[in-house]
Amino acid sequence: MSSDTATATTATPTAPSTLEAPAPPASDPGPAHTGVDGRGIRIGEAAMKQLGVLLQQQGPEAVLRVGVRSGGCSGMSYTMDFVTAADIRDDDEVYAYEPESGPAFRVVCDPKSLLYIYGLQLDFSSALIGGGFNFTNPNATQTCGCGSSFAV
Repeated sequence: MSSDTATATTATPTAPSTLEAPAPPASDPGPAHTGVDGRGIRIGEAAMKQLGVLLQQQGPEAVLRVGVRSGGCSGMSYTMDFVTAADIRDDDEVYAYEPESGPAFRVVCDPKSLLYIYGLQLDFSSALIGGGFNFTNPNATQTCGCGSSFAV
């Protein structure tokens, strides 16, 4: 009688000699832009292009107001609207964006909303289903399937 003995071997991973940045995921929207001073929400390349088109339609005095309000599936929802420069309040944070291809514009946010969206990335998708502006919020503990509602 013979008995077969199987032995399991495990390979020990070796550490790379140099640290390399991981490859971006396939759905990576590309580089994100911040305000001229390096602050403000991060805006993906596709969103920059779409905002440029929309801002030209709004006129030269238009600014983008981004914020949050109570409501939505998860408790809070994002708001985005075009307002005039005259609607900027003294306590608003104002961020200037100067894309290489497209018109310069400003984004304003009230200080209360900024607490909830600090570090937010705004992207845009032209997909027929689920397309439009998308928010990626590092502060959100829960998000809704609609993508425009969150909880902290």
